Amino acid sequence: MRAIRGLWRWRHNPLRRRTDLAEAWLALAALLLILVAAPLVGVLVGGLAEDALQQAVREQRLDRHPVAATVVKKTDRTPLDPDPETASGRDAHSRVLADWTAPDGTARRDTVMASLKSPQRGDRFTVWTDKHGRIVGRPLDTATAATHAVLAGFGTAVVCAGLVEGSRRLVVWRMVRRRYERLDQAWSQAGPDWGRTGAGS
Repeated sequence: MRAIRGLWRWRHNPLRRRTDLAEAWLALAALLLILVAAPLVGVLVGGLAEDALQQAVREQRLDRHPVAATVVKKTDRTPLDPDPETASGRDAHSRVLADWTAPDGTARRDTVMASLKSPQRGDRFTVWTDKHGRIVGRPLDTATAATHAVLAGFGTAVVCAGLVEGSRRLVVWRMVRRRYERLDQAWSQAGPDWGRTGAGS
């Protein structure tokens, strides 16, 4: 709004310099880019991210399988985690030696994290494996993928708006520097004769 008011105010002002008008037009263009182009780029990037993440969700659902595992024995506690946030998330899990059957039919035994507070021999829990029975992470769900896509789009829009505003400020800074350079040149020409009798002033 300041740009529009500036354009209107300086339109017929006799003190208006060309740089003032250029500055006002630049501010208006930057405002339009921030309000129109940045959100549009954010929506496009968010849509592309959504497509890629949903494809990853579909692939992970095909490649990762929930398998029932049986506790053989509880192993030593996991090493202390220096990060309190991840440590609190792991408090509900126990490290156990477990048996499970892979989707291809092979028997497997390994040390895994079980979602059991106090596991006992014979307790059953679910692990995620690939088709060969190797432990993998839980597949990404559609809601998490959508959240990541929204964050990617929003972040892109914010970065675009920041780039536009940063570019505008850089151009204005250069314009002001040129204005001062021209003022210095004009003053250096007029300065030595300023106030002298008969200097035509």
